[in-house]
Amino acid sequence: MKIIYDPQTDSLTLILREMAVKESDEIREGLIIDYGEDNKIVAIEMLDASENISDPQAILYEIKGQKAAHKAIA
Repeated sequence: MKIIYDPQTDSLTLILREMAVKESDEIREGLIIDYGEDNKIVAIEMLDASENISDPQAILYEIKGQKAAHKAIA
């Protein structure tokens, strides 16, 4: 899984699987879901990310049930 924040376009993309996108759906204004050839989700893209996320350049990664969390700041 990869998370990309682009400050120029103010978009945040969560890439779940590295594969070509077959189809995209904007399920709500500014929220786009990309699907692969197998019709499973490949990526999720949020437009105007800074309006929806308190700090789009900070990431907190946590596995439910574990105490330790990993924080990355670009």
